[in-house]
Amino acid sequence: MLARMAHEGMRAGDGDRQKVAEQLREALDQGRLDLSEYDERVQRAYSAKTYGDLKGLLDDLPGTIPVENAQIEPHQPVAKAEPRHGHGHGHGAGRSGFPGILGVFLVCVVIWAMSGADYFWPGWVLIPVVWALVAHFRDRGKRGH
Repeated sequence: MLARMAHEGMRAGDGDRQKVAEQLREALDQGRLDLSEYDERVQRAYSAKTYGDLKGLLDDLPGTIPVENAQIEPHQPVAKAEPRHGHGHGHGAGRSGFPGILGVFLVCVVIWAMSGADYFWPGWVLIPVVWALVAHFRDRGKRGH
């Protein structure tokens, strides 16, 4: 009990006030609060100096966690995935973009043929196709095929 009283007297931070305000906005969006009640509670939340001042703003709303029961968990960095090396055809590192760029080129050729244009503009798309083809065969030796 003494710990709870001490907690209520502790100073609230900007993040604490913002968290309560976000939960109040969600309650407004769900129709649990009318606009005037939301405005009153948000003003109280942003003017709160202690956790005790924030107490009661969320107590009658379902699905919200009162500030004194909230638990802050430290951020856990995400481990970087190791690049895959193998002979599979998955979306691993080192896979060339040749099949994709070739598909784009073929679509452009079909559009050119259907449009009846005299100038063969898909030739410009052929430049990255050639680059992708060169990269494909250059990387093929490095992958051990």
